Amino acid sequence: MDEPVGHPTGGLSAGGHPTGGLSTGGLPTGGLSTGGLPNALAETLRYGPFHRALHDAIAHRGLSLARLRAHLEQQGVQVGQSTLSYWQRGLRHPEVPRAIATVRALETVLKLPPESLVALVGHRPQPRPARPTWLSPAPLPAEFAAVTDIGANTDLDVLSVHDTVLVGPEREQRSITTRLVVRAAKAGPDRFLAVHRGDEGSLVDNALVRPGEGCRLGRTRRQPSARGLAFELLFDRRLAEGEEHVFSFTVVDDTGGPTPGHHRTFRGACRGYLLQVAFSRRTLPARCTKQFRPDAASPPVDLEELVCGLGGFVSAYFEDVGPGVAGIGVEWT
Repeated sequence: MDEPVGHPTGGLSAGGHPTGGLSTGGLPTGGLSTGGLPNALAETLRYGPFHRALHDAIAHRGLSLARLRAHLEQQGVQVGQSTLSYWQRGLRHPEVPRAIATVRALETVLKLPPESLVALVGHRPQPRPARPTWLSPAPLPAEFAAVTDIGANTDLDVLSVHDTVLVGPEREQRSITTRLVVRAAKAGPDRFLAVHRGDEGSLVDNALVRPGEGCRLGRTRRQPSARGLAFELLFDRRLAEGEEHVFSFTVVDDTGGPTPGHHRTFRGACRGYLLQVAFSRRTLPARCTKQFRPDAASPPVDLEELVCGLGGFVSAYFEDVGPGVAGIGVEWT
């Protein structure tokens, strides 16, 4: 998949690994008992931070966010599933004192010691960098090494991304169309470097890049051994500081095997990411899941079942996403 130096890992390869940037310190819980809990979870409850303790507690109980929200409603507490997702990923923090009742209800549902999560609410994680930097974990062709070494696309803020993936009747990813909205962080940027990595078995030499509105194709380099494709998208002018620009492009790469889904990596925060996958009606998937994980090597911390409609479309929207890997996982019969 093509990526703004950052690319999905399923059909497209997404850019960059998160920088970590979250504090590992917390407020001690005053010697509170954590008997019966795994040592790792007990340690996190004692020292924090809040989002990690919440995530580990949810994982220990084996609850989906939808089930957790339903249990909270039985306790008389109304909270959005997206809010729970943001809390456990460290993207947002419970507001004091308004959210204390909700946090106490979480302790009850997750069978945690009283005040164990409440004691961590007062400790906020360190802020992430204000502007995302897109990098690619995939090896890039040598011709682009100098560009990425100095930080590709660093003069552009990525405001939103919309990926549309078409999957054919042989379960193969056929094309990925990406539309981006960017803003110039300073005067001068006139191009965007994107990277695509094909699915297993992809013959990247046969892949095509079709620029859409707002750009034209510049240099293109291929790395068949890594199924990698790097290319420049040139704007028609240099952007002024603060100027917003919309552009799109499509990568046609239909020679890979059954696609495992599409994931995009965000190193920093992005306001909105919409991912849509369109399947052939002749071959629908057995299961699709909306997924978020802190980095490519970690298991998903936010897993949600998605419904593939009769038309063969499945969609996932991520608000204030990143840092981390967001996408849709696909399973076949």
